[in-house]
Amino acid sequence: MKYLWIAIFTITIIWSGVNPKDQLTWFLEVAPALIGIALLAVSYKTFRLTPILYFFILAHCLVLMVGGHYTYAEVPLFDGLLGAERNNYDKVGHFFQGFVPALLAREILIRKIVVNGDRWRGVIIISICLAFSAFYELIEWWVAILSGEDAEAFLGTQGYIWDTQSDMALALVGAIVSLLLLSRVHNKQLKHVAPYATGGNAMQGIGQP
Repeated sequence: MKYLWIAIFTITIIWSGVNPKDQLTWFLEVAPALIGIALLAVSYKTFRLTPILYFFILAHCLVLMVGGHYTYAEVPLFDGLLGAERNNYDKVGHFFQGFVPALLAREILIRKIVVNGDRWRGVIIISICLAFSAFYELIEWWVAILSGEDAEAFLGTQGYIWDTQSDMALALVGAIVSLLLLSRVHNKQLKHVAPYATGGNAMQGIGQP
């Protein structure tokens, strides 16, 4: 599965980088994916993640690379989808911006025994995802200031005045959905990887309020 993961990532990023719609936008959009795979490679032996998390990290990378190739405002099939007046592919990206980091934050918090109790852990995870989403919006703002009109494709606002707020709202929804749908499966997989980093105590606090 590891080699299949690497093959899908490699093929997609090569495709994404061939004649993208806007070169600057492509670089800005795929940079998180490149940084992510570098971190995964460095930490693979010392902090191997659960299969479900690797799967969704790859899915998130694919979303970024597709958006980088076309720009988020021009991804095919998303123009006018469900009657919308804009291309909403960027909302898919921001949903994943909450969905995947929530699972990653959950795994780190559990395996490092940062906080016990499902309720408080959930609050902290959602807060982390919102903070990450807000910081990404700041990055978009800084890029816009530094590059001027060249940042329009990267921002992907398409004239929508509530773009920033809706982006963060989608990240919030993504984080909540991730916790609701994946926590049970995630717990099962954590039982097999937790001892690598914690000496076997990582599942402490699971199922507690």
